[in-house]
Amino acid sequence: MQETKVETPLLIRLAGSLYVQVLVGIALGILVGAVWPDVGVKLKPLGDGFIKLIKMIIGPVIFCTVAGGIAHMSDLKKVGRVGVKALVYFEVVSTLALLVGLAVGGFVRPGAGANYDAKDMDPALTADYVAKAAQAKAEGFAGHILKVIPDSFVSAFTSGDLLQVLLVAVLFGFACARLGPTGARVSHGLDQAAKVFFSIIHLVVRLAPLGAFGAMGYTIGKFGLGMLLKLLALIATFYVTALLFVFLILGLIAHLAGFSILRFVAYIKDELLIVLGTSSSESVLPQMMEKLERLGASRSVVGLVIPTGYSFNLDGTNIYMTLATLFLAQATDTHLSGWQLATILGVAMLTSKGASGVTGAGFITLAGTLAVVPEIPIASLGILVGIDRFMSECRALTNLVGNGVATLVVARWEGELDLERLELELARGPRPVESTTPPVDWPAPGPAPAPAP
Repeated sequence: MQETKVETPLLIRLAGSLYVQVLVGIALGILVGAVWPDVGVKLKPLGDGFIKLIKMIIGPVIFCTVAGGIAHMSDLKKVGRVGVKALVYFEVVSTLALLVGLAVGGFVRPGAGANYDAKDMDPALTADYVAKAAQAKAEGFAGHILKVIPDSFVSAFTSGDLLQVLLVAVLFGFACARLGPTGARVSHGLDQAAKVFFSIIHLVVRLAPLGAFGAMGYTIGKFGLGMLLKLLALIATFYVTALLFVFLILGLIAHLAGFSILRFVAYIKDELLIVLGTSSSESVLPQMMEKLERLGASRSVVGLVIPTGYSFNLDGTNIYMTLATLFLAQATDTHLSGWQLATILGVAMLTSKGASGVTGAGFITLAGTLAVVPEIPIASLGILVGIDRFMSECRALTNLVGNGVATLVVARWEGELDLERLELELARGPRPVESTTPPVDWPAPGPAPAPAP
């Protein structure tokens, strides 16, 4: 007698979906923050706690993935080759993002007619950001490079700097690759450890709806919906510009690399919603690395490009920096010459490289950029303090998509992207994060043929 298969009702399947749970968490957070602001503010530890749980495991995940990937390589020159290709891509696309923000700010002029008086701004609102920007400027380029070198092997994992972990992982991987059989045994151990850390991520990520609820409740409760309406022109301009950048510029790049940006965005929708709720792209870094490998990019390319991109490929932050600078100039009736605009662009190309995926970093780099244009009162940053959380969400979302596209493009350039697997997986759509075993109809892993010139 044939057994009848009972299909799970749609409502139950939706309730069990992380995508739907995060959406519900965001919606409830907005509701609580708007109706009971005091309660919303007190929910902040939920969002902060979730981000801390994720950040706790990011260092070990990157270390095991990168060190293990390099240790398995037979051609160590490939590491340098991938790094150079990634940095060239980052610089070109980041510059495009800066130019897009500059062009949109000059054309739309979202700050025109606002007539804000910087003298009315409370300096205490921006004092912390200005101090941090000044410290970064005082350190200079050499200081920034020295910060990449950790004080000790262990401190790389406690500093919160992804580049420090990446440096230690690359050195460790090279050392393993040179040790022959001994290195092979160590790299096998790294592979097994990586599975444990990813399993921890799968457990922690189930708390994402709670983290999104707390973070969104705090944001709305602290700053209110009124602040959104007051600066709606800037917020709308930034979000529309970011969408156009993702679907036109990144969409064209993705098309040339052989995949659809729409399908890719749909594939990482869970991660995008978590970022929307927590306002931090670091909260989904391990999941993104896992999904990009699942899409057919080699582990070594994923491990090198994604962590580096979190410091050097911040498309959303770049758009925000030039757009917000022009907004403040327009809002304070400050005229900028062509030379000053060129200076802003040049400085932003440098200061944006120091930002990371955490909340508030974009605001600090904006303060550093404004320092080279004294005609724009630094106190005018106070205009943006109340809405920076909402702007940070868009920055983080755009940065996340940009780094995902960058990884697949660099993998394609390197011949380390399985195009058949990529197409199959994007057509199938995202699967639950716990499902780490490839389905039986996946093609065998391996590098794709090099693209035609």
